[in-house]
Amino acid sequence: MQGRLAADRGHGTLAALPTSLNPGYLMEHLLAVTAIGPDRAGLVRDLSQAITGAGGNILESRMVTLGSEFAILMLVAGNWATTAKIHSQLQELEQGSGLTVTVRETQRRASSSSAPYTIDVVTLDHEGIVFGLSNFFAQRGMEIAEVSTRRYNAPYTGAAMFAVQMTVNVPSDVHVGTLRDEFMSYCDEHNLDALIEPAQR
Repeated sequence: MQGRLAADRGHGTLAALPTSLNPGYLMEHLLAVTAIGPDRAGLVRDLSQAITGAGGNILESRMVTLGSEFAILMLVAGNWATTAKIHSQLQELEQGSGLTVTVRETQRRASSSSAPYTIDVVTLDHEGIVFGLSNFFAQRGMEIAEVSTRRYNAPYTGAAMFAVQMTVNVPSDVHVGTLRDEFMSYCDEHNLDALIEPAQR
């Protein structure tokens, strides 16, 4: 069938409307795509080709090497038919590439009055760093939008170091000066070198 019949056939307002013009067909659908598999050359190309080849549009992406594995997060947009093709293409890619792919339908985030702040932390590597930081903000009802961490050796001493970058959404009713004082006190208590600044949009 080339068109989708109207629900009210008597009025015929959408009767035999071509699928390409049907509002449900044209409506934007969003997919959250995650993929992880053995790191190799061409992995990003193969995944992006499967999505764009199906007519999808990659809106956002995050990619990182985890040991010998490579992990990818993508937010993909398309219409109803496009997202069905994306599901099919990714299933084929998963079967032949060693990737584990998950696709979830999602929606655009609702607008918020909160302001994003960037948190930069560097410290000697030890257990519980991410938990402690996330707990600090969770106790104050603040949402962590992004987290990035890395472990490295200090240039001169060779000491194991740990760096954390976070983006935290601070509600408009929070006094930023008080938050900053509390956060810096927490960092002093736990021997963390830290900065908290408004995120550049």
